[in-house]
This record gives sequence, structure tokens and C-alpha cells, in this order.
Amino acid sequence: MPTVPREAPIQTVDHIRSYLSGEPLALALASMAGLVLLAWFSNWFAKKLVVRPVGLMIARTPLRDEANDVRELVTHLANVVPAVVLHQGIPVIAGLPDRLVVFVQVTAQAFIIFTLARALCDLLELGNDAYQLKPDAATRPIKGYVQVAKIVIYAAAAILIVAALIGQSPLLLLSGLGALAAVLMLIFRDTILSLVAAVQLRSNDMLRVGDWIEMPQLNADGDVIDIALHTVKVQNFDKAVTTIPTHKLISEPYRNWRFVREWGGRRIMRALLIDQRTVDFLDRETWEGLRCFSLLEPYMAAKEKELAEWNGKHAIREDEDERPVNRRRPTNVGTFRAYVMAYVQAHPRIAGNATLLVRQLAPTEKGLPLEIYCFTDTVDWGEYEGIQADIFDHLIAILPQFGLRLFQQPGGADLARAGETLSRHLIAESSQRDAGVGAEA
Repeated sequence: MPTVPREAPIQTVDHIRSYLSGEPLALALASMAGLVLLAWFSNWFAKKLVVRPVGLMIARTPLRDEANDVRELVTHLANVVPAVVLHQGIPVIAGLPDRLVVFVQVTAQAFIIFTLARALCDLLELGNDAYQLKPDAATRPIKGYVQVAKIVIYAAAAILIVAALIGQSPLLLLSGLGALAAVLMLIFRDTILSLVAAVQLRSNDMLRVGDWIEMPQLNADGDVIDIALHTVKVQNFDKAVTTIPTHKLISEPYRNWRFVREWGGRRIMRALLIDQRTVDFLDRETWEGLRCFSLLEPYMAAKEKELAEWNGKHAIREDEDERPVNRRRPTNVGTFRAYVMAYVQAHPRIAGNATLLVRQLAPTEKGLPLEIYCFTDTVDWGEYEGIQADIFDHLIAILPQFGLRLFQQPGGADLARAGETLSRHLIAESSQRDAGVGAEA
């Protein structure tokens, strides 16, 4: 096996050195490769030296949930280091074309500007996350302003990058923006409208994260989960998310239920449709039979006194007992209305400090509406529906004891019974005719 002389590696290095010394371009390219390697190593070292310790420090602070945002910020700042190495190191390398040096420097400058812009935006996002830890952050969000600041930062970065690439002053570009003002207004129209709307929404406290809003024209009915510059996200009760342009909340109407929640009660406004053919006066026997309702005792005592006084003044004929047409008498619907009022007042889940009405509405072709208007003592949706159903379950069930009946449009079973009754009637008439004819014969 042949042996390799010890002088071979040394001779190889000497050959490479002599070759590079005779080829300036090759030496420049080798130096440039070394510069790129140095830039990569500086980036790796900066991240190892800064990113990991910063992440460990943030994990021990109240911003531990935002540690990823902090790491992104530090990572973007660390990316500036290799660009600075390339920008400062490329002119030192001899033998490179001037255009290549200028191109690398300009590219490095543009990268530095863009990376610093991203770092500033990360810092703004971190500030927004820190602000959201405050108790009043939900009532006064700053996310819209943060997004506006990001737009300004990226616009400034774009101007600086273009100025660096063309080798001109940024002031020259800014002076030319005046002619493009109309175009910019058209491009950023939605942004301007959204910014104005965000300021109005915040200054007037019109919308907060967590508010329940209704906007039927945009199919929004649920809780606000995010308020940004351009959009407001509403999670509907079917768990779908509706995105509303922010300026729509200023230009179009919507209903905010937050103030109902703050008050602590929710309104019940529903009517019972009473069949008007069942409305009648109460005779003495029926009136006395209603004394079993303890809730009606105060009403009945006051009503008897009122009717006695009125009849004593106005029913002056001697035979009024035989002709009660001139006398005032209690009605079943009026007594039922008094019972409903007493029952709702006595209900433990109805707010006593709010409006409470039991009123008749204008009669319609569907009956006489007897509307209940009151407020529950809770805003919980499930409890509210349970209280409302409990009240109307009882009233519908007890209504016949007052001689009243609810109006209901005839259904298939009603029509079938009517058909059976008509058939029996026709059969009976036919039988009677046949019997009459047989008797004559």
C-alpha cells in the first residue's frame, strides 16, 4: 500500500493560496462566502444568546401567555444582525464589482427596515396584549388603534424601502404623495371610515366585547367576540360567526342588550288571544264561586264596593232587579284580567321595581288580545324562558274556570269532527224524510 507524504496537505494549501492570490475574483467570492457564513453564525448566536433567556424571563411574568409574541419580537430583532454584518462587511471585500456591492447594501438596508417595522408591530401587539390584562380593557379596547399604528408603520417602511432602493431621499417621495392623495383616499376609504367609527364607538361606549347585539339585516344575533379596526366579529347563538364592517355599526341601526344585562331583568311581552264569543257578564252564582281564588279577594271586595256605589247613583228605576240592563255587573274577562295581574305580582321571579301591566289590546279577527307586560328578575336566557313558560302554562290552564276560551284557528281534527257532525245530521234528516214518506204511503 503506497504511503502519502506528510508534505502533501501543506502543498495542497499552498496551491490553493497561490491560486487564489492569482485570481482576485475567486478570492473575492471566497471572502463573500465567508461573510455569508459569518452572518449566519451571528444570527444563530444572537438567537441563542437572547431569544431563549428572554423567553424564560417572560415565563415568570404576567405576560407568560404572550411569551410567543415576545419571542417573535426578539427573533425579528435578531434577524437585523446578519443584515448589518452583510451591509458593513461587503465593502471590505476587495475585487467585487461596484454594482454587486451596492445591490447587497441596498438589499440589506431594505431588509433591516422591513425587519424593524415587523419588530415595532410585534411590540404594539405585545402592548395590546398587556393592555387586555387590565380590568377595563373589555370596555375600552385599543385593538383598532393598534391596527392603525401598524398601517402607519408599514406605510413608512414602504417609503423608506423604496427610497433606499432608488437611492433618493424619503422626503422626495413624500412630496409626490400629494398628487396621489385622491387615489390614497379611495384605496383607504374603508380604513378611514372604520377608524372614525372605532373612535365613535369607543368615545360613546356603544359597543364592548361580550355585548349581545342584534343586527337582522346582516344576520347577526349573538355576543361580540372581537372588535378590530375593519371588522367586528359576532358569535351567533348557533355558534356561527358573523363579521360586520365596523363602520356599519355607525351607519346602520342595531340592538345592544348590554344595558338589559346591566339592569338585571328581561321583559316579558306576550298576549293571550281570547275568543270574544266567550266574553260575558258573571251571574251571582258564578261570582260567588270565584271567591275560592285567594288572589281575587282584594279585587272582588273593591269591585263590589265600586259597583254598589255606581248602581246606587245611576240605577234608579224600581224594577232594576228584574231588569239588570241598567246596572253595572262584573265580567268574566275583567275578573280574569284582575286575576292575571294579582298572579304576576305575586310571582317570585317577576321584578317588583319595574313596569307591570296586564292590558287589553284592540280586538282583531283572531280574538281579544290580553297582553302581559312585565320584567323577570334575571337575564339568563334559560331561566327567562322557564319563567315565561311557567306563567303562561298556568294562565292557559286556568282560563276555562272563568268561562273563557282561547282563540285557535281550526285544524285538521276540528274539520274532521265538523264533517262527522254534518254527516250525522244529513243522515238523520234523510231518515226522517224516509219515515215521513213511508207513513204517507
